[in-house]
Amino acid sequence: MRIKMKLHYEVDGDNFLVAGEASGAVKRTLKQIGIDAAIIRKIAISMYEAEMNMVIHADGGEIDVEITSEKVKIVLKDRGPGIPNIDLAMKEGYSTASHEIRELGFGAGMGLPNMKKYSDDLKITSEVGVGTTVQLVVFLH
Repeated sequence: MRIKMKLHYEVDGDNFLVAGEASGAVKRTLKQIGIDAAIIRKIAISMYEAEMNMVIHADGGEIDVEITSEKVKIVLKDRGPGIPNIDLAMKEGYSTASHEIRELGFGAGMGLPNMKKYSDDLKITSEVGVGTTVQLVVFLH
């Protein structure tokens, strides 16, 4: 079966009421086309973490998802403050989330480490004052 699909989502910054809707929609789409549940779980977790980072740390952004027979590629571009030190941000438990965000149950410093853990390929580019682009790839085989 040959699959080729492109999806696009806009993410609002600071809007926790709709946070996670894009990753939920992708999860439902992958179920509908018959992707293995274990692979869907990897994609859903890594994309949700990235989407939540856009809501928590940036003023939202855009998500482009490309689904093929071989892989799912997710590119998330935000309009946030950027990440000054990506290596530091990748450390489990490191977070720049505010006290208010932590009180909501977010900002534990596991977003980027979980993206790395649950994706087959992770690329992060960031420019301070401009924003961050995260590319996640999960192979289907």
